[in-house]
Amino acid sequence: MTVKTYTLQFPTRGHAHVVDVTGAVQKTIRESGLMAGIVALFVPGSTAALTTIEYEDGAIHDFQRLFDEIIAANREYAHNERWGDGNGHSHVRASLLGPSLTVPFVDGSLLLGTWQQIILVDFDNRSRQRAVIAQVMGE
Repeated sequence: MTVKTYTLQFPTRGHAHVVDVTGAVQKTIRESGLMAGIVALFVPGSTAALTTIEYEDGAIHDFQRLFDEIIAANREYAHNERWGDGNGHSHVRASLLGPSLTVPFVDGSLLLGTWQQIILVDFDNRSRQRAVIAQVMGE
């Protein structure tokens, strides 16, 4: 089995900004030269996360609204009291969703559903440059 590691970069706006990273991940698999296996994705940092969704305006809006409702930014967070950076909600949101995702691929193509895309979500309270580590494993 071969393992190849890549770092993908994405500019984000924070505040639950959702970025469709599917194309970049697919391109990475093709560049790896591997035909079948898995791609393990990981976002370093404690205020961003990875998941899948149907990447369309309505679903994205509903997704963002859900986080506003269950983990509101205007609540009191002990993290904010300690560090004063105002992003306590960002840490909680990201930990709920998680920093990693694994997707299989065959014939050099991701095995995603018809309406399923891979997304990076930046929950921080400011713009950032985010890295996504992609480890392509297979043959």
